[in-house]
Amino acid sequence: MTKRRLNKDPYNIVITGVGGQGNVMASRVLSNMMVHEGFRVTIGETFGMSQRGGSVMSHVRVSSKAVWSPQIPKGQADLIVALEPVEAIRVLADYGNPSVKVIVNLRPVYPVGVITGAEEYPSETVIRETVAALAAEVRFLAATDEAIRLGNPILGNIVMIGAVAGLGVLPIDRELFEKVIREGMPVSRVEANLRAFAIGETAAA
Repeated sequence: MTKRRLNKDPYNIVITGVGGQGNVMASRVLSNMMVHEGFRVTIGETFGMSQRGGSVMSHVRVSSKAVWSPQIPKGQADLIVALEPVEAIRVLADYGNPSVKVIVNLRPVYPVGVITGAEEYPSETVIRETVAALAAEVRFLAATDEAIRLGNPILGNIVMIGAVAGLGVLPIDRELFEKVIREGMPVSRVEANLRAFAIGETAAA
């Protein structure tokens, strides 16, 4: 029995980034929070390249009524959580719609082509303008920068999950997050994760 209701059922979330950013961990944490509240959750994951640096995308579908297929249909994302800014644009092109909400980590991860000078990476201004034009509501966060201040850049994924809570689109909060991570994480890592979540929650509120 669910304690709280969804704004839409199913609620479709795409979490996107590149290898090494903790994309899969973010999708699992968010899914565990929703399951804890009694919702039915399916996860589908795609990997552009298996090694660090390739595109990674997780589809998370949350429902109080049924178990849905793990693949979100094109154009039907309700929320896009982008751990890397250009990935936000790429996913918006396929899964966006006039009502989609987007949370973007502004720290770029440059592909090999950009590093070698063969390709050009868009400026932050272009990224902001493009995402804003394609989404109903956007939050831009310096999630990786905040995570580095906490001592571990991978915590950027938890900053982004905190931002989902701050945006208010899902029935999740800091108390629920703490319950979930205390069940599945070593005690030594709990405090840093709680701080990361709180930073994201405050930034997106």
